[in-house]
Amino acid sequence: MAHRLSPQEKKAFSYAKDRRNCYGENDKSSRKNIARNKRIRNRVDRRRDSVLVEATGPVDLAAAEKCEVGMLSTRSKWQTGCWRKMPDAPLREMVAYKLRRRENRVAMSARANAGAA
Repeated sequence: MAHRLSPQEKKAFSYAKDRRNCYGENDKSSRKNIARNKRIRNRVDRRRDSVLVEATGPVDLAAAEKCEVGMLSTRSKWQTGCWRKMPDAPLREMVAYKLRRRENRVAMSARANAGAA
């Protein structure tokens, strides 16, 4: 029989496993942009490969081998690290960041109020 989690255990599990978007853009746009970037990357690779195939001209075994080597050896700018899919930040880190930012904001407003008085 499975162990039933207490509310405190559920919260700890949630902090460890849940993740939040920290990139700074809307999560819906992130989903669309990831798919768009994958499409662009594949389109660039297909275009590069088709240009190499068209450049070989008539079917020739040596030319076909040279074309295949060229396709495998060249890397597009998308493969060299222009864009990478990044994981979201763990919830524990996001909550800690928000709490630190809140404390700093309160301290700054207290200093501003003390200076104005």
